[in-house]
Amino acid sequence: MFDMTRRAVLGTAAAAAAFGLSSKLEFIPQAFAATPLEPAVGFYKYKVGSIEVTAVYDGIWRKPHDPAFIKNASVDDTKEALSKAGLTTDFMPIPLTVVVLDIGGRKIMMDAGSGVGQWQTNATHLPANMAAAGIDYRKIDTIMISHFHPDHVWGLMEKGTNAPVFPNAELIVNAVEYNWWTDPGRVDKLAEGRKDAGRRIASVFPKWKNWKLVDDGAEVAPGVHMLAAYGHTPGHSVFLIDGGNEQLMVSADIMYVPALLAPHPEWEGSYDQDGPMAVGTRHKLIDRVIADKIRICGSHFPFPGSGTFVKDGNAYGFTPTIQA
Repeated sequence: MFDMTRRAVLGTAAAAAAFGLSSKLEFIPQAFAATPLEPAVGFYKYKVGSIEVTAVYDGIWRKPHDPAFIKNASVDDTKEALSKAGLTTDFMPIPLTVVVLDIGGRKIMMDAGSGVGQWQTNATHLPANMAAAGIDYRKIDTIMISHFHPDHVWGLMEKGTNAPVFPNAELIVNAVEYNWWTDPGRVDKLAEGRKDAGRRIASVFPKWKNWKLVDDGAEVAPGVHMLAAYGHTPGHSVFLIDGGNEQLMVSADIMYVPALLAPHPEWEGSYDQDGPMAVGTRHKLIDRVIADKIRICGSHFPFPGSGTFVKDGNAYGFTPTIQA
């Protein structure tokens, strides 16, 4: 079972009641309670049935407000959503958490983080927090990659040299994602702001021999299936973990900032390569999580990066995990 301490902070009291939560708990409309931007302890362990899960904090992007960040919402709209969530409105808080699974002694990392000093100056904590959690990065057996955005894959490469950080680990990714980014001529077709990332991917990843390209629905480890979640990127994928008596969805970026996208799932992010498809994927997978009572973690949820969704009309309420 999940060992979690939570405050009920869902879209409505009715939504909370639908999940069996006490009406005495505190409610913040359309959002969730404030959590510390920087956790005091940078790792959090819990169980999904027989599988041990360790959430490891990488850092946070204190993103300046940008009218282009959400294509169909203004900065005032996003600030209002943050305020309702009890979060700062001084900037857009985007934390990053990496999950490591222990399945029968096999260490499986879900995405590789942003690389020390390679994504944001405040995202440098992954190596120290992995060590504090008792995880030796040299003993990672497999890395499951959700998609090729820098905050998820720059941790595969050393800064400056691009040497592989995990040369002996099996790297598993949806074939659609790999083939799209490494397609000859792809860099020339990218928007200007994505060209540098595209060049790095195209010049480095094809040289590595430890890639395993898989298709939608593949069982990529015992009890772990990769599921297509296209829209955010052409081959963006999530991972459904079956621990025997319960499940966890490692959802990557389908609901990247719940403070915004739980109450407004129709909002399209500027980093979604196909906004309407990303919105459809968001509804499909969050509805599945709710219907099947699946726990969920996301790369940019407040640390420790997991929680529970319920329906709230055409939107959602979200209860985050709060560290005990």
